[in-house]
Amino acid sequence: MALDQLRIASRRSQLAMVQTKWVKAELEKAHPNLSITIEAMATQGDKILDVALAKIGDKGLFTKELEAQMLLDRADIAVHSLKDLPTNLPKGLILGSITQREDPSDALVVNKKNQEHSLETLPKGAVVGTSSLRRLAQLRFHYPHLNFKDVRGNVITRLEKLDSGEYDCLILAAAGLTRLGFADRIHQIIPSEISLHAVGQGALGIECVEGKEEVLQVIKSLEHNETSQRCLAERSFLRELEGGCQVPIGVKTKIENNTLILEGMVASLDGKKLIRDIKKGDLTNPEGIGIKLANSLKDQGAVEILQEIFETSRS
Repeated sequence: MALDQLRIASRRSQLAMVQTKWVKAELEKAHPNLSITIEAMATQGDKILDVALAKIGDKGLFTKELEAQMLLDRADIAVHSLKDLPTNLPKGLILGSITQREDPSDALVVNKKNQEHSLETLPKGAVVGTSSLRRLAQLRFHYPHLNFKDVRGNVITRLEKLDSGEYDCLILAAAGLTRLGFADRIHQIIPSEISLHAVGQGALGIECVEGKEEVLQVIKSLEHNETSQRCLAERSFLRELEGGCQVPIGVKTKIENNTLILEGMVASLDGKKLIRDIKKGDLTNPEGIGIKLANSLKDQGAVEILQEIFETSRS
């Protein structure tokens, strides 16, 4: 029997709603007889804004409340920024579809007085705002002379703090800025040699209840095969390292001919240790490539780095 109604759970932040409304519009184009509604809500990560993300705990900060709605049969799907979705999902839920990716790079955004600077030329002690341990560790490794300060709130709030002079610059996801209409604020796309991006960054993940084949069939119309293969490799790499979204783990993927190339990084919080490696393999086994890269980094000391971070976060 064809599905006639679809209920979407979403965070109510501005970026989340832009992304969810895009999914709704695309599904309505593909399935014109489908009635689609959105249920927006705040998650734990949206409510606690005066504490660094890494200190709250990183598993499902922006997803648990949406997942509860599906498990209680109050929603059929949830739309997430894929980088926020843990690699191990609650029993009964699956990652049903991965959409085409925006540019996954990190971006430098500056205020008026720093327009002449790039990341490389920022003066000693310049205040750089980021809430990501991954960005923090990599930038500390390359630019130890800069001053890094946590920044929370939605994108607009962060930009207001930047423009008021609280920060000299911010590091944000290029994809989020573009989706919100702030592409003109991107001062510099940070090269991957400096900052590998987060797992899944730039893509949307649509989560659904396992076994609801009619729902899965509907959302598969938004699946982007190349993005999916790249993101499955990245998520497998993260899962094998047992890292959450608030751990200094970065990636970069590309596909050449029928080969998937995955680069990965693990760094210490102080930026003094950073391990990078690259593995490649056949497109038909993206998750195997992720596991292979994770094991390679484990052999080079990644486990010790991550254990040290875990112990620091508990103390």
